[in-house]
Formats: sequence, C-alpha cells, structure tokens
Amino acid sequence: MNISVVIPLLNEEESLSELAAWIDRVMNANQFSYEIIFVDDGSKDGSWGVIRSLQEANPCVKGIKFRRNYGKAAALNVGFDMAAGDVVFTMDADLQDSPDELPGMYRMIMEEGYDLVSGWKKKRHDPVSKTLPTKFYNWSARRMSGIKLHDFNCGLKAYRSAVVKSIEVYGEMHRYIPFLAKWAGFSKIGEKVVQHQKRKFGKTKYGLDRFYKGYLDLVTITFTSRFGKRPMHFFGLWGSLIFLAGFVIAGYLAYEKFFNLAFKMTERPLFFFGMLAMVIGTQLFVAGFLGELVSRSSSDRNNYLIEEKLGMK
Repeated sequence: MNISVVIPLLNEEESLSELAAWIDRVMNANQFSYEIIFVDDGSKDGSWGVIRSLQEANPCVKGIKFRRNYGKAAALNVGFDMAAGDVVFTMDADLQDSPDELPGMYRMIMEEGYDLVSGWKKKRHDPVSKTLPTKFYNWSARRMSGIKLHDFNCGLKAYRSAVVKSIEVYGEMHRYIPFLAKWAGFSKIGEKVVQHQKRKFGKTKYGLDRFYKGYLDLVTITFTSRFGKRPMHFFGLWGSLIFLAGFVIAGYLAYEKFFNLAFKMTERPLFFFGMLAMVIGTQLFVAGFLGELVSRSSSDRNNYLIEEKLGMK
C-alpha cells in the first residue's frame, strides 16, 4: 500500500464525507493505493455514523472509535499502529488541511529520501489569539530541539512508515513528533509550504489549556531525550555543584570563626544559605542516583532501534 492517511477527529460529522471524497479523488488521480483511518476520539455527534456509512461505500475507509475522549496524541498513536502504508500522513478532519498536498509530500519521502515532511502553513486563517501563541511555541521548539521547522503544530505531516512504528505519542506530544522522530534517529526532516483553508464547519476544539500543556510537554520531551537513560548526568552534576557551593560557604564561615572567636556564624544569613545549598545538593545527587537505579532496572534499558542487519536473523 502506498499511503495511509490517519485522521483524528472530535465532533466533525459535517466535514467527513467531503474530506473522504476529496482524498479519494486525489488518490485515484495519482493512482495511489491507499487507506483512510478515521480515529473518532469520543465524538458526541453523528461522526461515527458517518464513518460507518463511508466504510460501507468505500473499503479503503477504516475507522477506530474510542469510548471516551483521550486526546489527539492518543488517537494518532492508535492510528499509527494500524497504518499499513509506505508513507503515513496525518491531517485534521476540519477541511483546513488540503489533500491536494499529499502527492508532493509523498514524493519528498519516496524520491528525495526524507524521513518526515511537515506542512508549513505560511499564510494562516486563524485569529490572532491562536497565531501569536503558536509563533511563540514554534520559536521555543526550534530552540530546544534544534529542528529548523517553521510550524511544528501543523496537522498535515508525512512520515516514512518506519518513523511512526518507532515512536510513542502521548500527552500533547503530537505537536512534537518531529522531536520524537529525531530522538529515534530519523534525522532527515523537511517541510513544505501548504495551503491553509478557513474552517468550513463547526468550531475549533482547542482551548487555552493546550498552550501550557504543550509547553510542559516540550520541557518533558527535551529532558527525557537528553537524560532519560542517564539521569545522573543532570541531577548528579547540579547536585555536586550546589553542594560544593554550600561547602565553600561553610568552609569560609568556619575559617572566620577560627580566627575571630567573637564571630557567631549562625547569626549570619550566609550560614543558612550554605546549609540549604548543601542539603539541596545532596538531595539532587541522591535523586540522580535513584534515577540511575530505576533506569538500569527498566525492561527497555537495552532497547535500541536497529535500522538494518546483515548476515544474521
């Protein structure tokens, strides 16, 4: 199969038929074998009934229905597990992503050798309340990940099949899949300017909470990618430095006390700063040591992604 299109959705019954017909038209025009995987993330409207009707009319349409709302990342993770295409696309169900972009992105994967191609909505049709925070997050993601993408949050992306089979998406991590892919060793990541259309039906499902959740997930993924298998390198280093600072302060006060008998070091605020630094430094060092024990006892501690083998099974 050439292409799998994974589409997470929540209460999008008005747009599904038009979207499926549009994808089918593009796939047939380019003679692609394909599947559309709709993942219903706990919709309360008639979305699942529409998906059922589409599947009956077109065997290329497949569907997964969650019992409740788990979030976009969970929907993508399940869709990735089911996808069988050589190239796996993700796109939103609200008709703001254009299926006409799929052939060009497919060629970038298959002919130009990219592992992942992210859409870049250079001209957006969103309110300022959405575009300004998005620009901030894109800037933050670029700085922390080292991946030079303009639009991490674009729902329209193309992946080599091996990429989606090698990563796990959870929380709000769907916006940082390029980061996950790079961490897994898929480093050839590109982008393509894509058309962004105005929402035709309904309203956006994202509230203000997605901004702070996205930021916290960015911090989490940055930390775990760098220190997930070696926590002592982070906690041990900072614990040692902070403890050393406290020890130097304590040594200085002890020196003052030795040569100035009238000196009462417990009456100086510096004494308490030194003791606090030593306590915090010890706690951080112990946290790193315990993290190492947990990491080394993990069932996947030696689970490494191998691209190819020669002469062995």
